[in-house]
Amino acid sequence: MNAELTIQQYLEQQAQLVEAALLASIPGIWDIPQTLRESMMYSLMAGGKRLRPILMLAAVEALEGQIAAAMPVACAVEMIHTYSLIHDDLPAMDDDDYRRGKLTNHKVYGEAMAVLSGDALLTHAFYSVVQAYRVYQVPAERVVDIIEDLSRLAGAPGMVGGQAADMQGEQGLTRLEELEYIHMHKTSDLIVFSLKAGGHLAGANAKQLQALEKFGYNIGLAFQIQDDILDLVGDEKKLGKPVKSDEKQQKVTYPFFVGIEASQAKMRELTEQGKQAILDAEFPFSKRLLQLADFLVKRDR
Repeated sequence: MNAELTIQQYLEQQAQLVEAALLASIPGIWDIPQTLRESMMYSLMAGGKRLRPILMLAAVEALEGQIAAAMPVACAVEMIHTYSLIHDDLPAMDDDDYRRGKLTNHKVYGEAMAVLSGDALLTHAFYSVVQAYRVYQVPAERVVDIIEDLSRLAGAPGMVGGQAADMQGEQGLTRLEELEYIHMHKTSDLIVFSLKAGGHLAGANAKQLQALEKFGYNIGLAFQIQDDILDLVGDEKKLGKPVKSDEKQQKVTYPFFVGIEASQAKMRELTEQGKQAILDAEFPFSKRLLQLADFLVKRDR
């Protein structure tokens, strides 16, 4: 488990593992139009923190499970996340020109190809999940649970629903609860999926799955609050995208409702509650999950 690594070293090591798996995740022998394949890989390999797959692998480690068997599902969640970013950047959505310091997909390949590459990554994610069973013999009932969670948490009652609420909210949010709904579904749901999938893969019991879910919702909301704060006061070079984009688009954010100091306090409260849920569930090796929670609230990009 490389318990002696610092959290930064751990993140770098796990990101390298994930990226190596992503490079091989779309079979070379498949007859895919070359531009579509290039568009998919352009965004899939555009860098980023690889936070969601790393959280999944940390949940597997917390239960002393097998990392190799989890990798197809780790790739799947990154495909889902990447497709959502491609679509989010489109002119019909957030209309962004840059993502992670690079031109967004539609700026390189055009809007139609960007839509199609997002569609392709979304559907390929489910193929990837199944490989945990086909290649690594993860029990079929665990894979079924993972697919059910992914369909729900990435779909209309989950991430897509959060995106829809975010678009509707551009007409003006009036309550903090409305913003929390957006954050919990647009951001937290995919983090919750990642953690619970790691739990399923490693044979978590009901109490541990419940703890992973609470941990995910708490750190997911804390993560998004930090994003809101960084959009106001962050370093554009570190973020790889323009700051104050929410303000320019007249989007209501957490600091808008309660201010930066109260937002920071809420972020710390959520993180501590999430960590306590993990501690109470008696995981064999919870160190990395707890360190990741702390890392997320202290990050500057």
